[in-house]
Amino acid sequence: MKKISFLQKAILFLSVLFMFASLSQCRKEGNLAKDLDRAFKGAPDTTVYASFYESNKITPADANADVNDVIKFRGVQTILHEYCATSNCHGGPISPKFETYADVMKFVIAGQPGQSKLWEFLTTNDLDKAMPPVNSNHEMTITDKSIIYNWILNGAKERPDLNDFRPAAIQMIVNGCGSANCHNQATATGGWARKGLLGPLTTADTTQYTYINPVTGAATVYCQLSNPILRNQVWTSYKDSVKRFYADTVANASFRPYKIFGTPVSALSTRGPLNTYDDILMDIMYPKSIRSNSSVVYTDPVTLKQYYVRGNYLNATSSLVTRIDSSLLLANPFTGVYATAHQGDMAYGDGGLKPHEVALIKAWYFADPNIPEVWKYGTANAGIFKYRKTGTIIKR
Repeated sequence: MKKISFLQKAILFLSVLFMFASLSQCRKEGNLAKDLDRAFKGAPDTTVYASFYESNKITPADANADVNDVIKFRGVQTILHEYCATSNCHGGPISPKFETYADVMKFVIAGQPGQSKLWEFLTTNDLDKAMPPVNSNHEMTITDKSIIYNWILNGAKERPDLNDFRPAAIQMIVNGCGSANCHNQATATGGWARKGLLGPLTTADTTQYTYINPVTGAATVYCQLSNPILRNQVWTSYKDSVKRFYADTVANASFRPYKIFGTPVSALSTRGPLNTYDDILMDIMYPKSIRSNSSVVYTDPVTLKQYYVRGNYLNATSSLVTRIDSSLLLANPFTGVYATAHQGDMAYGDGGLKPHEVALIKAWYFADPNIPEVWKYGTANAGIFKYRKTGTIIKR
């Protein structure tokens, strides 16, 4: 009888061991399956930008997409390719395929993650169905599962739309701009409170916030109206007065937003709050520069009160988009005269926001029907935004 060498014995032993391990992992019972928990630990979150493709050119974009014209976030296709559709698995010899949008949609019910086979594969503890295989030691992260979950929940679209742009863009603006020392409701109304313009207040109604400049080390103390009920009343009243005035300046010729709310009385109240969707819409439609001018623009002939509020809300030289996107120039919607330099410093010259984040905000801006056409394309589609590099004017 032919003798088996030590090497052959070792190979045979390892083969048997591997087979046993594989069979153990494929069983639905046993220690591995019993202790396994592949369930999604996250929650539905519409502010998570989730798209199928990693890269999406926005509308509008320059003929040759500029630096802020492409939304590029980690996408469903990329995630599935890394975990499942590899060349030796569902992107190669093993069926089903998970490479294209059409492939993936065979296992997805739009709007219903819990009813989608794809989601079952990614979260099941059944080792016969689990994807990626548990023995691959490459379990999908919570972040990646969250992207896929919210993509399915939001409609599993091939290309993103307003419903994907708006929640993510608003969250980005609120988190990035609504900080205590910037476009903040409590700080803006706190500036008025500090000047004694809100009537009697108790110590508990206001607090102080100290901002330390990370570059210079200089400290700035901000007074904040911390009483949420009073803050909401004051700020809502101010917004309503602005909207009332600009809704019909003829009918409301004798009415103007109260002077102390329309005047930059101190450095503490010169920035308009961007804490909510409504705040952001008001800043777009009635820019701070026209409702809080730096000099007197109207004197009441009877009371002689002086107001800092411009009567024409379109006579503006600043907009939310151009304060964020340095690749664009703004034309005054009333005069049609374009700025000669960019205003993109609200995003610190596109340093505070990454180019793909600026693109996401811009995609939301032009897709949102609640933003008037005049603040997108000017009067009679003449255009108010143009690209600095090419001179291309954005039109409907």
